[in-house]
Amino acid sequence: MPDSADQPRPRLEPFGPVPAAPLGVVLVLHGGRSRSREPAHRGLAYLRMLPFARAVNTPETAVYLLRYRYRGWNGAARDALHDAEWAIAELGRLHPDRPIALVGHSMGGRAALGAADGPGVVAVCALAPWVEGGEPVAQLAGRAVVIAHGDRERMTDPAGSYAYAVAAKRVTDRVARYDVHGDGHAMLRRAGDWSSLVHRFVLGELGIEPIDPEITNAMQEPSPGGLRRELHRGRMGAAS
Repeated sequence: MPDSADQPRPRLEPFGPVPAAPLGVVLVLHGGRSRSREPAHRGLAYLRMLPFARAVNTPETAVYLLRYRYRGWNGAARDALHDAEWAIAELGRLHPDRPIALVGHSMGGRAALGAADGPGVVAVCALAPWVEGGEPVAQLAGRAVVIAHGDRERMTDPAGSYAYAVAAKRVTDRVARYDVHGDGHAMLRRAGDWSSLVHRFVLGELGIEPIDPEITNAMQEPSPGGLRRELHRGRMGAAS
C-alpha cells in the first residue's frame, strides 16, 4: 500500500453491528472499471452490494464492505486485488482464527477469486465476475467456489466465467457455477434469487447454517453439469 499521506487508502466499512466473537467473517467486494485512477466512492457499484451484505448479516457474522483506493483494476497494477489482499490480512488481525468468505461482483469478483489464497479464506462467491483467459486458478485450491452469471449479460462474459470454472475444477473439487436466466449485470430482475444463493452458500461454508444440499450436489456433479446449473427461482433463505 502507498505510504504517502496524499494517496488514497483502502477502507474496510462494517455493515451493521460487528459481533465481539463472530463465528465467521464476510468481505464484500464491489465492481469497478477496467482502468481508472479516480478514488473509489460509495457510488452505484458500491450500493449494488448492500443487499448481499444484508443477506449474510446475522448475529454470528462480521460483515464488511471494502472501498478500494481506485475505481479501476488498472492492468498489471491489479489495484483491486491488492486492496482485497490488504483487507483479508486486516480482517485476520481484527478477527483472528475466524473463517472468511469473499463475495464479489464484476471487478470485485475477479479480486475475490484472485485473493482466494489469503489467510483464513474458505469460500469465494463471484457474481458476474470479470475474468479473462489465462487467469490463475492455483490460489483456489482447498476453497469452495460458487460463480453465477446472468444470460442477459452485456458487461462481462458468461463464457469466460464458465471457462474459468472449468479450470478451477482442476484444483478444487468444490466448484459450482449457475446460469441466472433472464437477468443481466445489474442483478435486478432476479435480485432475491441472487441474494438467496449468496446467503445459502456463504453461511453454509462459514458453519453458521447447514451446508446447502443443492449447492453441494452441484459441486459433486462432474463437469460440465455442475458448472451450468440453472439458478432456480424462489429459493428461500435470503434475508429480506
